[in-house]
Amino acid sequence: MIISELKPLEELRLALSEFNRLFLVGCAACATACKAGGEEEVFKLQEWLTAQDKEVTGSVVIDEACHLMRAARDLRHHRNAVQDAEALVVLACGSGIQSISSNVEQRVVGGLNSMFLGNVRRFGHYEEMCSLCGDCILNETAGICPVTTCAKGLLNGPCGGMEDGHCEVDEEIECAWRLIYERLQRQQRQGVFARRVPPKNWSRRRKPGRYRLKNGDR
Repeated sequence: MIISELKPLEELRLALSEFNRLFLVGCAACATACKAGGEEEVFKLQEWLTAQDKEVTGSVVIDEACHLMRAARDLRHHRNAVQDAEALVVLACGSGIQSISSNVEQRVVGGLNSMFLGNVRRFGHYEEMCSLCGDCILNETAGICPVTTCAKGLLNGPCGGMEDGHCEVDEEIECAWRLIYERLQRQQRQGVFARRVPPKNWSRRRKPGRYRLKNGDR
């Protein structure tokens, strides 16, 4: 899930200062799950904009705002309200914002800041466990990603600054390499400790990323 949060209202006020008529877009996927861009948040934003003497021409919460074709379809269903707006305010991650922007001629103003790819610990509590590096070694690290969960992104064991099993960068975080070692011990295997891991191959994380499913072909 992409974790996002609402931009400071003062930042939004300044970004929208030159517009009077606005169309609002939310996302029913990630932004809804982390209470940043669902129906409730779109309604609250509409109330705030009305208090700022802005006219809201309409709104839509798209199932997945990052889905280019679905976004195009839903915007077409609200064509008149979209065309009446001077700008669109999008409560979605950066991918969703760009999806909307590619489908309209008006200015698109992002209402959220995208934070990270997160796992849900419990409602309202999210943890970053994957950096989408494109060069995964989880099979060797007992399912714990050192690139992300080690504060220094180390690939060949702990830094030596661990104290009482906790990270020297943030004492509230358990040392990722201690967790990796202990889980491998319980599994009775060496895993990543059986070899020296070369520097991270960041070339696998090509920008911009594109991937096409191969229909089962390898």
